Amino acid sequence: MNEIYDFIKKCGVYYLATMDGDQPRVRPFGTIDLFDGKLYIQTGKSKDVSKQLAANPKAELSCFDGAAGTWLRVAGQLVNDDRVEAKKHMLDNYPDLRRMYDENDGNTQVLYFKDATATFASFTAAPKVIKF
Repeated sequence: MNEIYDFIKKCGVYYLATMDGDQPRVRPFGTIDLFDGKLYIQTGKSKDVSKQLAANPKAELSCFDGAAGTWLRVAGQLVNDDRVEAKKHMLDNYPDLRRMYDENDGNTQVLYFKDATATFASFTAAPKVIKF
């Protein structure tokens, strides 16, 4: 799990894909966290991405390390975690978000990957697959 987290953190930005009915939606994200041994993302409950994940929790993220020529895809279900501790952990790791979010605001949402598959790939090596 640490290898996955470290890679995403190094990339800085990843792209999260969700479904909006029958239309895929992709957007950049920058928040990633390890909490209770799970890989978390963060958003706001008022955003479309939150509504899309409530309707269909299947999602995939992708990021690319251009210097290494390696990319990562993580596919699985995103599960909402309403615990204040999980939200606080995320926001403590991204203090700039505290201008917009608070763990007790009713809008902050953190979700973790469940039944996920991470695939590291490049043009020069065989894919490496990690299930978690």
